[in-house]
Amino acid sequence: MVILALSAIVGASKVTTPYLNGLSSRDDAERFQQLASYVLLSTGTPSNWGQSSGTFPSRLGLAKENSEQNYELDIDKVTRLNSRNIYSLIYSQIWDALGATDVAFQLEVRTLFEVSIRLASNSTRGDQTSYEFEITTKKSGMPISTELCGYVAVRNFVNKTASFTSSNGIGSFTIGIPNWISGAALFLVTARAKTNPQIVSFDIYSFGHNSQTPLPNGTFTSLSPLAYVLKASFISSGTEIMSASIFTFNYNFSLAEKAAGVQSKEYTIPCILDSSPMVMVLTGHNASTSFAEWVPYPQLPLQVGMDFSQSVAGSKIVTQSHIVTINQALYEVVTKWGGTV
Repeated sequence: MVILALSAIVGASKVTTPYLNGLSSRDDAERFQQLASYVLLSTGTPSNWGQSSGTFPSRLGLAKENSEQNYELDIDKVTRLNSRNIYSLIYSQIWDALGATDVAFQLEVRTLFEVSIRLASNSTRGDQTSYEFEITTKKSGMPISTELCGYVAVRNFVNKTASFTSSNGIGSFTIGIPNWISGAALFLVTARAKTNPQIVSFDIYSFGHNSQTPLPNGTFTSLSPLAYVLKASFISSGTEIMSASIFTFNYNFSLAEKAAGVQSKEYTIPCILDSSPMVMVLTGHNASTSFAEWVPYPQLPLQVGMDFSQSVAGSKIVTQSHIVTINQALYEVVTKWGGTV
């Protein structure tokens, strides 16, 4: 019920985008609502600033260029707000482009509900090891009934399966991996709300199959998607890529290599018509250590801006929430604005 109410906001009529220079200097909710609307309904200047890594906006706007839908954001503009992306904007660039230099702000983009994965058990029989995973889907602590798509990836082996969470928000998977293969493994789950297929979320569980526990994501590669190209920068020499794949709710493909350098590779990201996050997974090894590392596109969740948890007494903070569309899927944008009383 909560998600249905939120998704209805997407149909709200588009307000007239204000000129930032003409906004009131008052630190009130109306002004902050205008600022949030401007950022989410305007394409910014230049209107295509998200796609080019060397272009920085002079006026901040996250809307997709030439979109006929309200609150449809550009996948690359959003991705460039994530500090883990090598093409990201820093806070000072975002703040200058916002044009309201008398306020501090924080912007967060996240899925509309949470997915969590727990490894319940594993057992070996014959030439295969079976893993049982428990999946939980919740929104603000309340259970969500969903359809589930699960992928396991280890080296160049991929297995896909389907399941669901019932009205209590709990489901399960049992996945088998042959024992002739070993190394760092990932179990990726994409969940889709039964009430609305555009409401999606995901989680990834890393584990070792017939090997030690993998090192944290990002130990061996820095993965940065932009303009439907994935750049994989190797953090140390001797890194070898075994496979590069993309996963959505309905599809999975191998990624085509676009370019290769001494310490990096680039892969072409296909334009997939699926209301789902796209998750790129690279498997490989460095010396005797195998890895399976990943990055979503859009690169979410993300949070950029002021840390209001450190706000001093007397400060005024206004929090607003908007439902947006990115690549046909629904997400939540939470903005926080701060000014002195």
